[in-house]
Amino acid sequence: MKKISAILLLLMPLVSICQELTGNELLDKSIAFHDPQGNWASFSGTLKVTMDTPKASPRVSTIKIDLPEEYFELTARRDTNSTKYTIHKGDCTITFNEESNISEEILKENNLSCERAHLYKNYYTYLYGLPMKLKDPGTQIASNVAHRKFKGKEYLVLRVAYDEEVGSDTWFFYFDPTTYAMEIYQFFKGDPFGMGKDTGEYILLSEMETINEIKMPKIRAWYYNKDDKYLGTDSLIRQ
Repeated sequence: MKKISAILLLLMPLVSICQELTGNELLDKSIAFHDPQGNWASFSGTLKVTMDTPKASPRVSTIKIDLPEEYFELTARRDTNSTKYTIHKGDCTITFNEESNISEEILKENNLSCERAHLYKNYYTYLYGLPMKLKDPGTQIASNVAHRKFKGKEYLVLRVAYDEEVGSDTWFFYFDPTTYAMEIYQFFKGDPFGMGKDTGEYILLSEMETINEIKMPKIRAWYYNKDDKYLGTDSLIRQ
């Protein structure tokens, strides 16, 4: 009996190694948690997001996304101003305070442009489409999964880089080791363990809203990596 116990003890590290997930396996498990029906590819819905930042009034955004129709619409309101960006099959329109005939002075003063419209489109579809968006072309999923503690909790961590034409930042995604829910993401500009270690931000995710059978983070709180300085919070409001 003692010999059997000794053999089992020797085999335990090997069993643990065999059960380790690859990066793609971890991603698949997280997608199965967040989007069990595979609905993201045909997502059509409306998100309402309130952004609260220090020393600024809240910004309330209504975001309409229809992926099959290649349609994106963002209406953002802060104080007395309202901006609406619409992109449909690549064509962009801008409305400011319900006026579509906007002078160059107003465009410049309020930083309004179709380039900015496309930035918002990419921003919202990326962040609310995670982790499914990590299947997009140009995404480099690290094969090894790290075990890391963050804010006192143990996580499975996936490292992600991108092809040069897609992006230059290095991202880390933190998943609950039991449910595979995505609970944190973090990005760095440059080498996260070298010159770039004090760059970028981390985002803490909490609570869930289920929209079109997809579990999306309800609360996203943003902080600088360098000094943990709080930047702001996005809150998803169910329509």
